[in-house]
Amino acid sequence: MRSESSLSQLSLPLKLGILAAGCAISAAFVRHRRGMEFYGKSVLITGGSRGLGLELARGFAAEGANIVLLARDKQQLAEAERELQRFGVRVAALSCDVTDHDQVLKTVGAVAVDFGIDVLVNNAGIIQVGPYEHMEIEDFEEAMATHFWGPLYLTLSAVSHMKRRGGGRIINIASIGGKIAVPHLLPYVASKFALVGLSEGLRAELARDRIYVTTVSPGLMRTGSHLNALFKGQYKKEFALFSVANASPLLSVSSENAARQIIEACRYGVAQLVIGPQARFGRFLNGLVPTFVGAVFSTIARALPGPAASEGARPRRGWQSRSALAPRLLTWPADRAASRNREKLQPAPK
Repeated sequence: MRSESSLSQLSLPLKLGILAAGCAISAAFVRHRRGMEFYGKSVLITGGSRGLGLELARGFAAEGANIVLLARDKQQLAEAERELQRFGVRVAALSCDVTDHDQVLKTVGAVAVDFGIDVLVNNAGIIQVGPYEHMEIEDFEEAMATHFWGPLYLTLSAVSHMKRRGGGRIINIASIGGKIAVPHLLPYVASKFALVGLSEGLRAELARDRIYVTTVSPGLMRTGSHLNALFKGQYKKEFALFSVANASPLLSVSSENAARQIIEACRYGVAQLVIGPQARFGRFLNGLVPTFVGAVFSTIARALPGPAASEGARPRRGWQSRSALAPRLLTWPADRAASRNREKLQPAPK
């Protein structure tokens, strides 16, 4: 009775403090129990021959994990494989189109036999930039195939193998664009919203099998992807805005920094990871005052380059869209990342 009366006499802030401390201790205990050592584990990474996928492969290999890379370009796969072999781990680089269900089934089956699958990183992606007037149904289909159906195919194929191994990790590389609809990226954000929903739903259902799904939502990252992104409309202006923002250390995070955060989130089975202070602030603000954020993006959309003539419907790669509007003095941090991460780096047009 005395202890109960003593507890009831505590102030509300103190009670809340005790509750918060208890929750923190419980969370730390669960985090410790879930911790995975990657040494000797097998990590399957889609889109692993370049960009963020390659950066993640380096990080996992540095911890002694065996690496399986999936991508379509055989030459880039071979180059990435040679680099990763220097870490002294087993490496396989397999050509696979993740949007092809049959290819995924065959490839995942072979990987499960030869390597096993402890970690799956659904990283393969495309970026299509431009006004909605130039986006065709095929653009949306391609984005959905890459960002939704591909991860679904991989996950459904890998889960049964993970269950037999007693658990695993699935990392879905979504985007802050999967939580906030950014203008001039409509196919991209629509497909990333779909991936976020899939990822969060899978986490709830797979946790009972000790398979922990992490949804990663990065903001802008300096991976070098600006050179392979697709631009429509006034493509030179679109590229200039995208590449300069992507290169700015004030607006973006380095690929090395992003990879470290993702690997730590994977290690402990974290539910969600939002990368970059700008992305975290944007998510918070959108949750708090979505009408205001919508009005801001509407204003931004009016200021962005409008539709072009008929030629604006033809997509150009970033390296085809360079102009004096995006001088290398402003894009060099992202260009340097492109070189490091084996993104296609082309000379500026004369």
